Amino acid sequence: MLSMIGSVSVIVALLAAIVVAFSGIVGGFRRSETLSNVARWGSYLMFAAMTVAFVTMEIALLTHDFSVDYVARVGSRETPTYYTAISLWSSLDGSILFWGWILAAYQALVAFVQRDSESVLTPFALGVMGVVSIFFFGLLAGPASPFGLISPAPANGPGPNPLLQNHPLMGLHPPMLYFGYVGLTVPFAFAIAALLSGKLDEEWIRTTRRWTVAPWAFLSVGIIGGAWWSYEVLGWGGYWAWDPVENASFLPWLTATAFLHSVMVQERRGMLKTWNLTLIISTFLLVLFGTFLTRSGVLESVHAFTEGVIGPLFLAFIAFVAIISLGLIGWRSDRLHAPGHLDGVVSRESAFILNNLLLVAFTFTVLLGTTFPLIVEAVNQNRVSVGPPYFNKVSVPLGLMLLFLMGIGPALPWRRTSPEKLKRSFVIPTLVGLASAAIAFLLGLRSVWPIVTIGFAGFVMATIVEEFRKGISARKRIAGVSTPVAFWQILTRNNRRYGGYVVHAGIVVIIVALALSGTGRTEREVTLNQGEHMVLGDYVIQYDEVWGEQEPQRFVVGSTFTIFREGENLGQLQPRMNYYTGSQQPIATPAVRSSLKEDLYLTLMAFDQERGAYATVRAIVNPAVPWLWIGGMIVALGGILAVAPQRKAGRPVIATSLEEVALAPQQAQEEPATV
Repeated sequence: MLSMIGSVSVIVALLAAIVVAFSGIVGGFRRSETLSNVARWGSYLMFAAMTVAFVTMEIALLTHDFSVDYVARVGSRETPTYYTAISLWSSLDGSILFWGWILAAYQALVAFVQRDSESVLTPFALGVMGVVSIFFFGLLAGPASPFGLISPAPANGPGPNPLLQNHPLMGLHPPMLYFGYVGLTVPFAFAIAALLSGKLDEEWIRTTRRWTVAPWAFLSVGIIGGAWWSYEVLGWGGYWAWDPVENASFLPWLTATAFLHSVMVQERRGMLKTWNLTLIISTFLLVLFGTFLTRSGVLESVHAFTEGVIGPLFLAFIAFVAIISLGLIGWRSDRLHAPGHLDGVVSRESAFILNNLLLVAFTFTVLLGTTFPLIVEAVNQNRVSVGPPYFNKVSVPLGLMLLFLMGIGPALPWRRTSPEKLKRSFVIPTLVGLASAAIAFLLGLRSVWPIVTIGFAGFVMATIVEEFRKGISARKRIAGVSTPVAFWQILTRNNRRYGGYVVHAGIVVIIVALALSGTGRTEREVTLNQGEHMVLGDYVIQYDEVWGEQEPQRFVVGSTFTIFREGENLGQLQPRMNYYTGSQQPIATPAVRSSLKEDLYLTLMAFDQERGAYATVRAIVNPAVPWLWIGGMIVALGGILAVAPQRKAGRPVIATSLEEVALAPQQAQEEPATV
């Protein structure tokens, strides 16, 4: 019964998507209000049908209905309820179902938000999203259907992949990535709508401000959540290995970040029309490419799923989107001439353009390193790999230049600037940056790149603090309010700008944490007898015992270590090995003791299986790692602030673009009304 309900719901959604695609695009060309309404109501039907399919699969998973094919492949009566529920995205078919449901939700939300809009872009955008939906719903109705019927039904299933039920973060990391990935369909759809309609002014950019910032924030949280999951689950003591699927999520983040900056130039100066269209189209293509990598199995990865025809179908759809998009840009090329031009080399436009060039260069180098093994194997059948040394060698200088621009951009005016203003804007941040680097050196840091990173970070943070100071001062002067009230008012009345400054502060925290954790790590692997201890930095780690216990879905072998530092007992850590039914290798679960300064990270490598007389442990001290997660939370907070409705009180507030939150200069002194 559940199998039939799910299958019928997917087919209904597919038929609705076909209607939406046709009525939206044809209605857009004909300026037909009737067809536009059909596209809107068809979007609601898509969401309703996909919600039924989504809920049906969850019911099948939670009730252990093994007559449903997907449940038989990933379900298990022993798996805890939480992991049973999130096993929806633990394998190919279920993850595409989850993708399709989110896509339908975004489409319905766009249709609802734009229901009273008279813009010619809306029906086209709904139609384009309908075309994307046809592809994904077609997969669900055909080769990736999770609702196949098995008869006779097995009594039990194998459960999810052990790696995917070993830590609660699997309930956060994939959904955030999906909401980011799928959400980027919306600005892509409006970009194509602008090309189809010929309305190539700034309307499509203004319409998609929140629709771009929100997915970017989701994607940012998803990437940080994935790093955290890797750190807490895989037991290797790291958080980013430049795995192909890690790269696949990073690539659209880079181009989306470039897009968020470059659209400000088009809005303010009328420049970069073709560039912005190309950026958002490339971002969507990279989203599809990342999905292809995770679903085709063409690259080896702990995340990859290998399945039949899904890979070729994705490649065909990527080619279709690329060809149509390039064809539309060529068709409308006569309307893409930008009236604006670069007035000065030292200006905000120049900073944005250089920022974009660096981000695109970063994207290209990561894409090349990710796909190079595939290209080599396709050409001469040899299997090669591109490891972290290549990516680190490229990413460090590019990242530092981007960090430096993060501080430069907010202080530069549009068009051109004078030497006097440059001096006035950058003297204090430069002194703070130099002082930060000097302090890092005096505290014992000797590696060049981390010292430079901390210097640039001090420079950027000084510019951010200065922008807040200017805004608060201007608000106090205009409204005659206290400092706390002025701070609250600039956040709520110009939240787009200041939310961006919060995002920048979070990114600075992440970059500093990356620099420090990458150079200050210490590590030892030692076999200890009961009662013996090892010393690692300030820590004394004493081995106490090995123990075992049976949990519903696995057998756990753990070891207990007592931790001392400077004679103080800090408590116990218990790294574990989890043995899952059907898995040939145990899954090591590290134990982590975190402080604001560093992590102590223990992984159980081996143990005496007879008496527990000894255990082999890998101990790692990772400085600054907790600040990665703190920085991610700051970025999320800034993203929420940036997309929140802007409060207007008193005289009108001149709002800047949503994207201008990231690099726009404080206009408190030049344009007091903006704060």
